[in-house]
Amino acid sequence: MRRRSLLIAVPAGLVTLAGCGDDKSDKAKSSSSKSPTAAASASAPPPAPKIVDGPLPAITAGTKFGEKPTVAKGTGDPSKDLAVKTVIAGGGKTVAENDYIQANYLGQVWDTAKVFDNSYDRKTPLVIQLAQGGIIDGWRYALVGKKAGSRVQMSVPPTWGYGTKGNTQAGIKGTDTLVFVVDIENTFNEKSSAQGKDVPQSDAALPKVGTNTDGKAPSIDVPKATAPTKLVANYVIEGDGDEVKADSSVLVQYKGVLWDTGKEFDSTYSRGQLTSFSLQQVVKGWAQGLTGKKVGSRVLIVIPPALGYADSPPSGSGIKKDSTLVFSVDILAKM
Repeated sequence: MRRRSLLIAVPAGLVTLAGCGDDKSDKAKSSSSKSPTAAASASAPPPAPKIVDGPLPAITAGTKFGEKPTVAKGTGDPSKDLAVKTVIAGGGKTVAENDYIQANYLGQVWDTAKVFDNSYDRKTPLVIQLAQGGIIDGWRYALVGKKAGSRVQMSVPPTWGYGTKGNTQAGIKGTDTLVFVVDIENTFNEKSSAQGKDVPQSDAALPKVGTNTDGKAPSIDVPKATAPTKLVANYVIEGDGDEVKADSSVLVQYKGVLWDTGKEFDSTYSRGQLTSFSLQQVVKGWAQGLTGKKVGSRVLIVIPPALGYADSPPSGSGIKKDSTLVFSVDILAKM
């Protein structure tokens, strides 16, 4: 099984099995990782670093965006500040604090050139939020302000890396300065939407979902009709990305309403925050409805009670027993 590149976050909304995560996600959060996910710490974050141009070791092969780079061993002493260089300037969206980025990366130790992790060999880019406590501070400070399509190289001292404890699993000592090459493929925030081709919604017995892609919540118009007894999972906007698998984790925007009343009970748009989760951690209707769908798509999902919360909806959710649920889901990325 492919090793995960980041810790599984507990989703903020109600679509998880119990409405607030489960034991699996808690175990995942406490596990170690070789990726730039921040180690758990009760101490206050370090002050913002001074950002300097170098020194940085040469990239000797794989010099194009998206190619796995080969990076020389560092020579002399690394900077005690955060050294950052835009090797290739992209022309995409600008990365902001708390955005999710989709990126390929390689990390190695300055003194030895030992590669401790890279996503290129996994053939799956990392999708992670540039949020304090969720990723090492060096990445946060180095990548904010850069544009999608850029290759960024950085040298991260322990202060803004894994600290004095290092990362035992990755073989990183508490004194090691780390060198990363990061290819930023995309960036996502609370205004991100599906991107694709509108699909006709011709069944009058099913809800109609808005096709706006301006980052605002789409409308969901539920018909005055009997709710379907089987799962419905139809494209509203069809993207052209990879297909989601049954064991995939995804980054999404979504809005949920009740069939009976059309009342909204949950929404990333209302919270102003994207959410991510594994399809193995959500109600069956979500898992089955999103499996096989393409990244970049907006999907209408109508979930009958047996594939939703049945007779045990989350407390305080406003969902009654045996409710049929209607969702609009934008699949922004596969993680």
